[in-house]
Amino acid sequence: MIKSLRSDLAIIRERDPAARGPLEIVLCYPGYQALTAHRLSHRLWRSKLPLKLIARLLSQIFRCITGIEIHPGARIGQGVFIDHGMGVVIGETAEVGDRCLLYQGVTLGGTGKEHGKRHPTLANNVVIGAGAKILGAIEIGANTRVGAGSVVVRNVEANCTVVGVPGRVIHQSGVKINPLAHSALPDAEANVIRNLMERIDQLEARVRYINSALDEQQSTRGLPEDEIPKAQNLKDKEILEYLGNQEDEDARSEVEF
Repeated sequence: MIKSLRSDLAIIRERDPAARGPLEIVLCYPGYQALTAHRLSHRLWRSKLPLKLIARLLSQIFRCITGIEIHPGARIGQGVFIDHGMGVVIGETAEVGDRCLLYQGVTLGGTGKEHGKRHPTLANNVVIGAGAKILGAIEIGANTRVGAGSVVVRNVEANCTVVGVPGRVIHQSGVKINPLAHSALPDAEANVIRNLMERIDQLEARVRYINSALDEQQSTRGLPEDEIPKAQNLKDKEILEYLGNQEDEDARSEVEF
């Protein structure tokens, strides 16, 4: 336990430039305080003595103090950093590997009422952005980054970057992959892309019709103005509303973690 507390202290000094000394971390960092209390409550939880109620009470006390709820049954590795931490929830069967970084609002939660393993497992060096939700008995591979606000409900391999609702892999081992290679869950961006593809098919069919009509008439004049199709339909409107101001989006194109 002492080794784990030292590693937690060391990772905060390594990753947080605002940390000015061990005393400040011990007294002022709720993430460190919550992990310290958890390591004690976890030992009580795993004891052969009937101490589970005491372990739960201890976790609830520090939940009120720090705003971080960690079930005493959760397994947390060494060198874990919960930055700020308000609103972080870690479920009973969750497992967090060494040197993981969790920001405020992160949830490692379950998706049902079944017993047994029902919470996620994070491998080593995983970074979970603010407000992200990792749900179910899934595995997040080593060195993976999950973007702020993402909702992940599927297994993720190592060395990936995941964003979106539902979470989808946009990078893997530094190589861009097909953005449509996601799960079968509803995906707003995929729906917009499908609408664009359907609209392109319609436009190409119209162009073929115009070319055929011109060839038959052996004339170079265009179609009458009232026969020219409108440039937008309901699907175009949906696309424009979804995309918004592209210039502003480009300026904010970097994913926040």
